[in-house]
Amino acid sequence: MSRWYYYKRKAVNGLVLSLSGVAAAVVLVPLLLIFFHTISHGIAIISVDFLTQMPKPVGESGGGMANAIVGTLILIGLGSVVGVPIGVLAGVYLAEFGENRFAHVVRFLTDVLSGVPSIVVGVVAYTIVVLPMKQFSALAGGFALGILMIPTITRTTEEMMRLVPHSFREAGLALGIPQWKTTLRIVLRTALKGIATGIVLSIARIAGETAPLLFTALGNRFWSTDILHPIASLTVFIYDYARAPFEEWNNQAWAAALVLISIITILSLLFRFFSRSRYEGQHS
Repeated sequence: MSRWYYYKRKAVNGLVLSLSGVAAAVVLVPLLLIFFHTISHGIAIISVDFLTQMPKPVGESGGGMANAIVGTLILIGLGSVVGVPIGVLAGVYLAEFGENRFAHVVRFLTDVLSGVPSIVVGVVAYTIVVLPMKQFSALAGGFALGILMIPTITRTTEEMMRLVPHSFREAGLALGIPQWKTTLRIVLRTALKGIATGIVLSIARIAGETAPLLFTALGNRFWSTDILHPIASLTVFIYDYARAPFEEWNNQAWAAALVLISIITILSLLFRFFSRSRYEGQHS
């Protein structure tokens, strides 16, 4: 009886592991299809000129998207300035002091915000920032993207800090370290690697947003780094060129999509590298 039970457990374990492997492979299939499809359509357009030149007027061949690349990086930076501090601090509060009614309300509203369509966030940013300024701007776009980052970072920070063993907190307090220092210098640093993952996920999300930018940053076919004026972005570039009735512009939209995927990949790798190096340095 015991031997039969042993073989049964082995069989069930092997079956579940096989199903898990198949499910993991199925998850990767759409990603690989998108990646290779984008490469097949956009790689032929990628060149130094395409990455360093400005868009050409209608009717002229060639041109590039240098302004859109720089504009996207500026918008991501502005969004991070808004979303990362608020999201991390909110997550710290929910993890360390989140057992009161106010914290439950914050947690509920954060979950609601994570499900709000991005176009609604764009309309809100238009009302709060664009209308008072009486013009579209990169600042308004960064504000909208920052709002979209907050839910992911907040919930990730909270969950990662809750995973830190409570003994770490007790050890810090036992040594006479104030609670706020224990939270920031011990608990937060221990959870830094997981928090960094949440930040990378939020950056990946906002880097691909188009709808909020149509209401805020709008777009710009000229070179501009002024955050108080409209600014170009890769997503708006893709949106405009993909629906244009010109084959060359359609091909450039595929190339811009490939560049956008590459930027997100590079930023993710750099973020993980530096966070891992710092994490290992603190625990060496």
